[in-house]
Amino acid sequence: MYVKPLRVTAALALVLALAAPVAAAAPTEPNTPAPTTFSALKGEARMEYPVDTEEVRFSVDAHSVYGAGNRPERSWGTFRLSHSYQRPDGTTKVLWGDFKVDCLTTGGPTATVTGTLVRTSPGHPWTGRVHPHFRQGVSFLVPEGGGQARIGLSGATGPDEPRTTPCMAPAADSPVFDGTYTLKDRSPGARRT
Repeated sequence: MYVKPLRVTAALALVLALAAPVAAAAPTEPNTPAPTTFSALKGEARMEYPVDTEEVRFSVDAHSVYGAGNRPERSWGTFRLSHSYQRPDGTTKVLWGDFKVDCLTTGGPTATVTGTLVRTSPGHPWTGRVHPHFRQGVSFLVPEGGGQARIGLSGATGPDEPRTTPCMAPAADSPVFDGTYTLKDRSPGARRT
């Protein structure tokens, strides 16, 4: 008398047990990937420096790709910091360091780029005094419409000091002149020069 209801209950339990994994594995609404956006920072300019007879220039060609989130998925490019001064014999000495970009972030008229040192001019004072592949952080303010651009540089770190982390730089506090930077923000349609 109770056998039939027990068989029906057991059969129903078996059907539900087999259907649950199939329902869980059934395709759901496909996830729409976040749109890919790009940033770019290019240019070269002289930054304000407290010694009039010396010249500090910064050139950059940096790019990044973003998916979802505020940090780039990939960054690449190079930048160079050069410092020229006159020696006592009247000749000009130029010291430079080349960096491989590991992060470019942008937001409106601002950008931050970091990179690791890959080579220097022969006899550069950094040789032996700083971490061999120290990371430098550089910030930019590139106002819309060609206003006064600004740049900020982090210092070199010694061999026993902590390294600057990717995407980090100080405020852009030094005006630049004798050159220009072009910034393409990752926001659609944004372009600043």
